[in-house]
Amino acid sequence: MDTLKLIALDEEDLQILSAHLQDSVLKIADIDYLPGESRLVLAVNRFVWELAADGKRHRSFERRRTALHFARVKSLKATGIDRRFKDDVLSLLVIRFIVGDAPSGVIELTFAANRALRLEVEAIEAQLTDLGPAWETDFKPEHEA
Repeated sequence: MDTLKLIALDEEDLQILSAHLQDSVLKIADIDYLPGESRLVLAVNRFVWELAADGKRHRSFERRRTALHFARVKSLKATGIDRRFKDDVLSLLVIRFIVGDAPSGVIELTFAANRALRLEVEAIEAQLTDLGPAWETDFKPEHEA
């Protein structure tokens, strides 16, 4: 399968990124906030939903190493995330945009176990880029309806 490259410039685009990134896992050490450059970069292991959602039963699924980049970040706040525990694993549930004084607002990354990142942004400008080959996983994330 080809690598995925997506850009989000509005709320609808961001929802598409969120769908592709649902159930991504990362370590706290994989979060890099660069305030001088107004950027936040995360390196995640993305579950490849576009293969799993084809309606066919699979023996195995895939994950890919993926970079998630946010530009125009004015500030970053964390809930339940302590940078001292770099090996703690986070599981991404959803990415949302909360409109402020448009086009600015807050991008919220919600993780399992009541953890979150809140990015105050000038505008939505995000990019998802798969970085390399996929690897197999037997586990498909399941959610209650």
